[in-house]
Amino acid sequence: MIEIKHRETGEVLERIDATSLAGADLRDMQLNGADLHGADLTGTNLASSDLVDALLTDACLIEAILVGTDLTRADLRGADLRRAHLGAERPSRAAILSGANLAGANLERADLREADVRSADLQGANLAHADLRGTDFAGSDLSAVTAANALFIRANLREAKLSGADLRDCHLNDANLAGASLQAADFTSLTPEGFTVINLANFEGANLRGANMRGVSAQEANFRNANLTDVDLTDAVLGGAILRRADVTNTNFAGVELASVTMEFANFSKAINAVYPSYKKNLR
Repeated sequence: MIEIKHRETGEVLERIDATSLAGADLRDMQLNGADLHGADLTGTNLASSDLVDALLTDACLIEAILVGTDLTRADLRGADLRRAHLGAERPSRAAILSGANLAGANLERADLREADVRSADLQGANLAHADLRGTDFAGSDLSAVTAANALFIRANLREAKLSGADLRDCHLNDANLAGASLQAADFTSLTPEGFTVINLANFEGANLRGANMRGVSAQEANFRNANLTDVDLTDAVLGGAILRRADVTNTNFAGVELASVTMEFANFSKAINAVYPSYKKNLR
């Protein structure tokens, strides 16, 4: 018999007739504030359970089922969530992780489609190969995350912190990064032939100072009022992109075709290797 207790009061929340929680059926349980730190929850089914304010630091949740689970403000620092199932086709069925602490957590190949991860702490987390399509990260801290090959398609990263993030070979198509902090983020590729895709992404007002965006595909991306100071855009594809009023001081445009780019009121006089048609007007 295993007793799951409250992290502060010690009250027994549930008694499980088993010798291990790994692979256990814990669906639809009231486990708010539960103390599960360091627990082995490999393959455990926690679908639709309430784990608000739960303590799950260093817990093993590999391939755990957390679809519809409420993990609001849960402490998941250092937890192993590799290949965990938290996502769904619709937001109403996905996990809730708003305000959760996932600093240093391993979410490699995890499914977080449409999950609510607003105002969460993911500093230094591993999101490599994770499925983050439609995930809401608004206001979250993803500084120094490792997210190579992750799918951020349609993800909401508005005003999120992604400074120093490893975004190599990511797909950020149609993602919302308005007002996001992306200083020194890496948008390059792990292979000579690869590239990161940010087509149709919204970077309006974002801070990308010092980001490495060599070879990125940014067709019809919106960089209006963005800070692109010291960004390396060598050989990037910017067809139809909007750079209106962007700060391109020391931005390297070597090998970039700028004919179809909206450039009005951007300070291209301070850019590097920018070659554009003479008919482009209202440049600074």
